[in-house]
Amino acid sequence: MPTLAVLILAGGQSRRMGQDKALLEVNGVSLLRRTWDIGCALTPEVGIVTSRVRAYRHLLPESASWMAESPLSPTESPPGPLIAFTQALVQINADWILLLSCDLPALQVDVLQVWVQQLPERPNHIVAYLPQHPKGWEPLCGFYRRRCLPLLQTYVAAGGRSFQQWLAHQSVQAIADVPIDMLANCNTPEDWAAYCDRSTTQPH
Repeated sequence: MPTLAVLILAGGQSRRMGQDKALLEVNGVSLLRRTWDIGCALTPEVGIVTSRVRAYRHLLPESASWMAESPLSPTESPPGPLIAFTQALVQINADWILLLSCDLPALQVDVLQVWVQQLPERPNHIVAYLPQHPKGWEPLCGFYRRRCLPLLQTYVAAGGRSFQQWLAHQSVQAIADVPIDMLANCNTPEDWAAYCDRSTTQPH
């Protein structure tokens, strides 16, 4: 089996939500802690990438591994998920990296385990194995080969910042049969209220 690491991105500004999405709770558990628990069920190598380590440290055990997201220059704010991923990937040695946004409340560990089992069958030429939707790829809930790092660094050095634009020029394979609700992303208070409504009314 190829080796696996999980990177959790917790660097978003949550402007439309009006509060920090990493701190929102599902059944009394913060989204960041829930995502970390899921990552730990897949591999012992789990890192949290964020510019706000101090704000989140209390949510996780002391053993949690933190990777500080840094602005590219002293005058810039943290420049987004693609840069954060590129910075963190330098510190990872696993063959595959599962990149997860911390604000996916409907993640299912059993589904992710099935996807992990599929990694050895991926063709050698592909650099990413991702869900796909009508608007493009879902870059923050999928797998990347460690050897994509030079490709990312070249793109970033040329001023690139968009995951979708970078992926458009890479060899990417789509994950089949993604559960329709698993990638639910809540960006506004209305989105969050609707998600909580659905999750409490669905049969268990």
